Amino acid sequence: MNEQMEACIQECLDCHRSCLETVTHCLERSGRHADPDHIRLLLDCAEICQTSANFMLRGSDLHPLTCEICAEICIECADDCEHFEDDEHMQSCAEVCRSCAGACQAMAEEAGVE
Repeated sequence: MNEQMEACIQECLDCHRSCLETVTHCLERSGRHADPDHIRLLLDCAEICQTSANFMLRGSDLHPLTCEICAEICIECADDCEHFEDDEHMQSCAEVCRSCAGACQAMAEEAGVE
């Protein structure tokens, strides 16, 4: 396992945690924060981040595929969270998602997945 992969695993784990914490934040805020599509996207992002980390941790040859889809979902989640411009927690989650997307995209590209 190289440094890039170790960093990507950490990004995925951080994003997983951030998205789960954001679900709780959104449910507590209610209103449009608790929109089912928004909550579903946060949960999808958390799940794919954990899955991607797991694939890398066990040295799966398929990790570039999970990293590619993880990057796509993280970008979508970040875009959605950024709509809550007046909410610092949502902006923080968006930043974590974008960072994870970058790391995962780099992992996918290194393996030749585009």
